[in-house]
Amino acid sequence: MTAATPEAPADVVARLRATFRTGRTRDLAWRTGQLTRLRALLTERGDELADALRADLGKSRKEAYRTEIDFTVREIDHTLERLAGWLEPEPAPVPAVLAGATAHTVQDPLGVVLVIAPWNYPVQLLLAPVVGALAAGNTVVAKPSELAPATSAAVARLLPEYLDTDAVAVVEGAVPETTALLAERFDHIFYTGNGTVGRIVMAAAAKHLTPVTLELGGKSPAFVDRGTDLKTVASRLASGKFLNAGQTCVAPDYVLTDPETAPALADALAAAVEGLFGKDASTSPEYGRIVNERHFDRLVGLLDSGRTVTGGAHDRGEKYIAPTVLADVAPDSPVMREEIFGPVLPIITVDGLDEAIAFVNDRDKPLALYAFTQDASVRERLLSETSSGGVGMGLPLAHLTVSDLPFGGVGESGMGNYHGRYSLETFSHRKAVLDTPLG
Repeated sequence: MTAATPEAPADVVARLRATFRTGRTRDLAWRTGQLTRLRALLTERGDELADALRADLGKSRKEAYRTEIDFTVREIDHTLERLAGWLEPEPAPVPAVLAGATAHTVQDPLGVVLVIAPWNYPVQLLLAPVVGALAAGNTVVAKPSELAPATSAAVARLLPEYLDTDAVAVVEGAVPETTALLAERFDHIFYTGNGTVGRIVMAAAAKHLTPVTLELGGKSPAFVDRGTDLKTVASRLASGKFLNAGQTCVAPDYVLTDPETAPALADALAAAVEGLFGKDASTSPEYGRIVNERHFDRLVGLLDSGRTVTGGAHDRGEKYIAPTVLADVAPDSPVMREEIFGPVLPIITVDGLDEAIAFVNDRDKPLALYAFTQDASVRERLLSETSSGGVGMGLPLAHLTVSDLPFGGVGESGMGNYHGRYSLETFSHRKAVLDTPLG
């Protein structure tokens, strides 16, 4: 049986559930063996995945390895090194009335897990959750994104060559196939994408009381305090924002700064973009493309939301939009009404920290909040007076790379988290055990 064989979703789930019930996926050697095989896939066939990523998103080989392939390898290595320790029973104290009894918790696999991946990082955001699901001893249905068809096909071809096909299945397809999958009963559903589809996933899961992890997005703000080193700030903002042509869920979505700092920051951002991609980013081998014409058209519609500081050029045939910075952007402009998810960075002016905090709090809770300041009191206020999935002080995106930090959203930006031990917790049930002697 291979993942490419047409198989009804009900049959896929039944087959994987039968495998889970044999108990073999609970064995630590099976778990580590599957993770080792997955690592081998990434290291031995990485170039095939990189080629697919270039076809889908125009990603350079360097970016494909750094943000997708090597990223997932590091997650596997981190898990393999620590998994046995994570799975050790954790003792718990018992009250005096139960003197003589002992208590502990164990991590129980859930069963059959569904992982639905997005198109923007179609290798990492499919396989990193799969790492956690396998580490926890589950069987997995992996649903790659149809909007990254070359990567979807590569994953569907390669995973059965390396992993236990009775425990891991790839289901390709679009809305009809995903809808059919969601009609089945899973023991956990892990979805990365947008809030609209997240609600559909959650509604389907509710019919079976299936727990869900929703990794969504939102408008992640970056606050730039007055008096900061704007050259450094701009360099880091541009690197984080325009990676993958801005198609990153935790990319800085907009910048908040004061009216005096804004003009100098805009100039510094223009210089930073040129430093990254040259005078014409369309000729840079390190600059990607928009995933499809629909998203291209949506993004082009946002370009008139302010004064263009740099960028603005676009080519529909090439699905190319230049790295663009907008100044003099009104808070109610089109670019501020939705998650941008593309290479457009608006600068919004606020009078100071109080107004910046109010601006953030008046909107949905973001997946990330970034701050560039040397003032400890400013950092503390941003941490304590705003809510976001994560916070990056001085550097966007980097918190994702720390495997001992949980990654996830809050409110509209998602629920639940993963990476490292948090992935094991997500895909396990922590079972309480009380042992009371009979004699």
